[in-house]
Amino acid sequence: MQELMCLGSAYIAGLIASRLSFPPLVGYLLAGYVLNLLNVEIMHNLAHLAEIGIELLLFTVGLKLKLSSLLRREVLSVGGLHLLIVSGISGAVFFGLGEKVTGALILGASLAFSSTVLAIKVLEDNGDLSSLYGRDVLSILILQDIVAIALLAIAEGKQPTFWALGLLLLPLLRPIAHFLLNISRAEELRLLFGVSLALVGGFIAESVSISSDIGALLTGIMLASHPKSDDLAQKLWGLKEILLVAFFLQIGLTDLPTRQDISEALQLLLLLPLQGVLFFVLFLFSGLRARTAFVSSLALMTYSEFALITTDAMVTAQLLSADWKAIISLAVAGSLAVAAPLNRYSNQIFSRLEPYLSQLEKKSGNPDRLPESIGMAEWLVVGMGRTGVAAYLTLLKEDKRVVGLDSDPIVLEKVLRKGLRVVYGDAEDSELWDRLPLKRLKGVVLTMQEFEIRTKTVKQLRHKGFSGQIGTICLHAEEKQSLERMGADFVIHPQYEAGCQLAKQLMS
Repeated sequence: MQELMCLGSAYIAGLIASRLSFPPLVGYLLAGYVLNLLNVEIMHNLAHLAEIGIELLLFTVGLKLKLSSLLRREVLSVGGLHLLIVSGISGAVFFGLGEKVTGALILGASLAFSSTVLAIKVLEDNGDLSSLYGRDVLSILILQDIVAIALLAIAEGKQPTFWALGLLLLPLLRPIAHFLLNISRAEELRLLFGVSLALVGGFIAESVSISSDIGALLTGIMLASHPKSDDLAQKLWGLKEILLVAFFLQIGLTDLPTRQDISEALQLLLLLPLQGVLFFVLFLFSGLRARTAFVSSLALMTYSEFALITTDAMVTAQLLSADWKAIISLAVAGSLAVAAPLNRYSNQIFSRLEPYLSQLEKKSGNPDRLPESIGMAEWLVVGMGRTGVAAYLTLLKEDKRVVGLDSDPIVLEKVLRKGLRVVYGDAEDSELWDRLPLKRLKGVVLTMQEFEIRTKTVKQLRHKGFSGQIGTICLHAEEKQSLERMGADFVIHPQYEAGCQLAKQLMS
């Protein structure tokens, strides 16, 4: 019965939160507080499930950890300076409020972290996870996660045994781990292997008096270079999210906030815009354009779930007073509630502020600079995945002057190696369509997967006065009418067309 009440209340609260455009996490925390008010007993295994969820979180962080992505200028300068500035100022303030030095510094650093869950969800929903700014945001989040893990180890205060040095030998087991993942061809086997490896890493680390989270991270790093690491991380994402529900429920079930706690949490929320402004300024100094800096800053303008984990560990170690658990949980939940709608409309918000913010950016040397010219091209293919490349090559065979456009640096590099003409550009960026010579173009082909981006692009092209042909794809039947209503001339369903062509080829 306890399990049903906990899971049922978490689902209902999470559903209400999501319908109100808030992250479900906000609902889970509120569900915990409601169950606490109703004097519902805590499930005896809730804490254990929460620990597994955190281990899987760290394991997936390890899967994404690639050294090359962390050594870029934007990541080190923006992520590193932001951590130092916020940690230093916040730590000094908390120390002045009477907290212990170690607790104050760790708490200050915890508030410099951004929500990995919300940022990745926003990037996925907007189709920007592989874009230039998406990769920068993800790399900064991973850098923050690494620092958070180090702080967690300090907060827990465990003294490693001599055998802890053996953890440095884990990379030697990489060939075995890669071999096991290769032979696990069934999807459920890969999922089971990932969970098992995370728990094995946690068990080994705990046996030598090191946090189980660090062990899970190290085993994740072992698979980071594997071609299927991203696929494994995606499979673990849903399971990890379900188990983390136990962590958020546990917070509400353990501590109810007082009026003073709520007041202090609101004060922390009032400081959140300063975090966004600091990120924006640092991104501009690193050379990014105002739009890229703005949407990146909004994605990072939250307090992190790791702040809850580190605060819980510090309270347990008596480095902080117990009331900080309730304060930080409210601040984290509030920051996610504020950030979710802002990120949903980030491009619209920037379009209103663009005349003012664009004056602050550097005028040259931007890694995300817009194309100055597309030469004599008369056809533009937006989105250079498999469909986009096929459209490009077809136009090329018909002796059409064509150029491709994509916002993913890795895709650009791959396509350029094939000898195709392609330039960087984000289809959602209104400034891009202001710069391109639309009157010269005869047609634009849109092959992006995200329906919202396709509709926005068609709308922007027609709004900018483009009178040429617009061809695009639809992945669902109901999308076709919307795209045509926006101004698309030709819309096809790739799978439907593939079936038609296959039948025609067989009959011929």
